[in-house]
Amino acid sequence: MPAGATTVAGMKADMLSVDEALARVLDPLRPLQSETLPLHSIPQLALGRVLAEPVRSTLDLPPFRQSAVDGYAVRHADLQNIPRELPVASEIAAAARADAPTLSPGTAARIFTGGWLPDTADTVVRQELTRRDGDRVRVLEALAPGTDIRLQGEELKVGDTVAEPGALITPGLLGAIAMAGVGHVSTWRKPRIAVLVTGDEVAEPGAPLAPGQIADANGPLLRAYLAHWGYADVQVRYVRDDFETVCEALADSFANFDVVITTGGVSVGDHDHVPKAAVRSGAETLFWKVAQKPGMPLYVAARGRSTLFGLPGNPASVLVNLLVYVRPALARLEGRAAPIAWHRGRLASPVRAETAKTFWLRMQHRIDEAGTSLLQPLPKQASHMLSNLAQAAVLVRIPPQAGGHCAQGQMVEWTTL
Repeated sequence: MPAGATTVAGMKADMLSVDEALARVLDPLRPLQSETLPLHSIPQLALGRVLAEPVRSTLDLPPFRQSAVDGYAVRHADLQNIPRELPVASEIAAAARADAPTLSPGTAARIFTGGWLPDTADTVVRQELTRRDGDRVRVLEALAPGTDIRLQGEELKVGDTVAEPGALITPGLLGAIAMAGVGHVSTWRKPRIAVLVTGDEVAEPGAPLAPGQIADANGPLLRAYLAHWGYADVQVRYVRDDFETVCEALADSFANFDVVITTGGVSVGDHDHVPKAAVRSGAETLFWKVAQKPGMPLYVAARGRSTLFGLPGNPASVLVNLLVYVRPALARLEGRAAPIAWHRGRLASPVRAETAKTFWLRMQHRIDEAGTSLLQPLPKQASHMLSNLAQAAVLVRIPPQAGGHCAQGQMVEWTTL
C-alpha cells in the first residue's frame, strides 16, 4: 500500500495530491436543476444565480427613435440658413403617449431627453445652441443631420442575445435584462447546504464551556463564508460523537441536501465516525486524505446527487478545505465558472515547506514598487489556530520542496481569503 494510504470500510484510499483531489471532487459534478425566476416582482431572487438558458431581448432598444438631449426636434432641411428662427409648434416629454408625435415642415418641437422623435424630424438641436423667445426658437449653430438622435434598435433588436448561459446575474446584468423587457429568467438552482459540527468537546456559540470543552469556531466560520459567497440559507446542526447518531444525521442530510459539510470525526481515532457512517448510509467514498497541510484527513463521498465533504475538526483545516475544495464544488453545482482566482506573488521572507505535501499558509499581501504581489508570512499557522486571520488577506500555496523550505523572493500562488 502506498505511503499514507488508509482504508474506509475495507476500501483502499491513496493519499492524493491537491490537484488530483480537486479533480475527483469536480469531475462527477453537474449543475443542479434549472428554475424559472421572476425579475420584476422579486428581482433579488435572481441575484447571484447563473443563467441556465440564454436571455433574448423582447424589445428593440431604444424601442423608438428618441432625443438624446433636451432641445428642439427639427427637419434638417429647415436649417439651411443659420441662424434660423422657427415657431415652436408642440412639446414632447419622455412619457407614454396615445399616438405618435408629428412635426410640420418649417416648425420645431420642444423635446426632452428620451422623448419620442416625430417621424419627419431628423435632427435635434440641443438647448444650449438655441435662444428661445416666447413661442419661437432661434437655432444659432449649423448641425449635421441626425445630430443627438437615438436610433430605434441601435443597442439591441428584438431577439438579440442579452446574456449567454453561464453568465452570473449581477445587479448590472439584472438591470440590462429588465430593460430588454424580459420578465423571467431560467437559472441553475443554488445548492442546499447542511453543516454538521461533530464533537462532544465542542460547545455551541454562546453556550457556557464545561471543563474539557472548546468554543465552536467551525460553525460560525462556515456559515459566514457561505453567506459571503451567497449561500445564506444553511442548516447548522451539532452532532454528538456517537456512531449511530452520526449515521442518522448523515442519512437525513443526504436525503435533503445537495452538499453536506461535516467538521471533525474524519481521522483514525476511536471517536472519528464520519467515514464509516457515510458508508453505512450508502455513500461511495471518493477519497480520504490529501497530501496537504493543514487539512490532510479530508474525506469526500457521494450518495446520489449529494456530496459529502468531511473536513477535519481543526479550524485552519476547515478554512483551507472550504476554500480549495468546497467552494469550487458549490460553483460547479450552480453552473458557475471556477470562482477561485489564483495569482502569482513573491515571498517577502523565507518559509518552511513540506517535502511531500502542499503547505497552505495565511499571509499578508501588498503590491511592491514593481507592481508585483509581495506576500508576508504570519506567525501562528498551526491547524488549531485562526487568530492570524485578523491580519491575513490571502491563502498561499507552498508546493512540496525537496529542501524543506522556500527562499525569500520565490514565486508562489495565492488566492484571496
